[in-house]
Amino acid sequence: MSTELNGAAAELLINVTPSETRVALIENGVLQEVHIERLDKKGIVGNLYKGKVSRVLPGMQAAFIDIGLDKAAFLHASDIVVRNDDDEGKPSKVPDITELARQGQFLTVQVIKDPLGTKGARLTTDITLPSRYLVFMPGSKHVGVSQRIEDPKDRNRLKSLVGQHTDKDGSYIIRTAAEGVGEAELSQDAAFLKRLWLKIVQRRQLSKTSALLYEDLSLSLRLLRDFVGISIAKIRVDSKLTYQMLDKFTQEFVPELNELIEYYPGERPIFDLHDTENEIKRALERKVELKSGGYLIIDQTEAMTTIDINTGAFVGHSNLEDTIFSTNLEATKAIARQVRLRNLGGIIIIDFIDMAQDEHRRRVLSALESAFSHDRVRTNISKFSQLGLVEMTRKRTRESLEHVLCQECSSCKGRGTLKTTESLCYEIFREVIRVDRAFSADRFVVYASVDVCDALLNKETHYLADLELFINKEVKIQAEPQYGHEKYAVVMM
Repeated sequence: MSTELNGAAAELLINVTPSETRVALIENGVLQEVHIERLDKKGIVGNLYKGKVSRVLPGMQAAFIDIGLDKAAFLHASDIVVRNDDDEGKPSKVPDITELARQGQFLTVQVIKDPLGTKGARLTTDITLPSRYLVFMPGSKHVGVSQRIEDPKDRNRLKSLVGQHTDKDGSYIIRTAAEGVGEAELSQDAAFLKRLWLKIVQRRQLSKTSALLYEDLSLSLRLLRDFVGISIAKIRVDSKLTYQMLDKFTQEFVPELNELIEYYPGERPIFDLHDTENEIKRALERKVELKSGGYLIIDQTEAMTTIDINTGAFVGHSNLEDTIFSTNLEATKAIARQVRLRNLGGIIIIDFIDMAQDEHRRRVLSALESAFSHDRVRTNISKFSQLGLVEMTRKRTRESLEHVLCQECSSCKGRGTLKTTESLCYEIFREVIRVDRAFSADRFVVYASVDVCDALLNKETHYLADLELFINKEVKIQAEPQYGHEKYAVVMM
């Protein structure tokens, strides 16, 4: 069985170590997505909790919920769903938080966003439990069908079959993978989800305080479940134990993927295939080279991500407007790939090179939308603004690749730049003068990094001589190899 994903040969590589699992999605030999789960920082999206309202904030239309984690989770009024009997069980959202939550109240909640940075997890009361073909919605009476199932006859057939399993406990959404699936498979899925929900209800009733009621599958199993209906040609895993677990899981729940799973015993690391390891390293760089000679600059901030396109060394056309158009057009595919690969979410601002022709802008925007059509994460792309910027949003549920793999620089503290050596020399001058005027010391010792000390002692710049002449006191310079570039100390003697 060899199939294709979005017209491209697709492969999953699963790398497992005792405390970390990494999954790479390869299309046509090129890395498109990477997912990482570490034992000590396991994602909690999809988990269900019995949570206690610790604080209600009417001004923010939200509440903080204690679900047993270090940080209180956040529940906005728009994510609290009340289902009525007169609307086929469809959710009816009430805006006033004071009518929906009170301090000390217990709620059944589901995590829709992992804790990100200083923010706690984002919650909803609109519970969903996914399986191969169905998603169970407790309390709902409405049967939904994936919009990607386009055949009207099959949509009606599926709704009729699944509707038989709707009762007081809840109803279902029919996933894309259910297209053409028979009654037996759908009934099996519905029964499984119903049993799972009844167990969750039982745990909630037995628990006296905040508690985990349901934990979503591990990364490798979760991705196999979520990739049902999306064609994969091969799944390779380098752990024998994980291979056996995946084999058992797919036999029971995803039989169509079972024959695609292979144990990879090769001496060469599995992430060296398709240059995956190096591609991940390149995805952490700020600059992304384009084949034409142009390049992207990608900057992540807490509020948004900005992507700047530059022609760089590309001078392939005699007409400047055509050169700019070609660079912007090429950039659209690179942007879509980098956003998926880096798992960028939230607000993304794209600064294309200014184009004079409306037709060029239209074609670039169309190419960008086409490039993102393969993204499994929901995106929304706006038209060019008056400033020539394209604003887009991408649903963010987990940390970006950079936030998972990197930490704040101890030298620049996240600024991304360091003060020049010259600036530090003058800063040290001012500190010595300030201390001298405040305490009137006899002499001073300045401890600083090696490069700053070299600059202070350079006879051509006269830094030290000028300082000693200005305060009329001796200043000794002492290099400290352990000091970072911007660290220094002024000591009175």
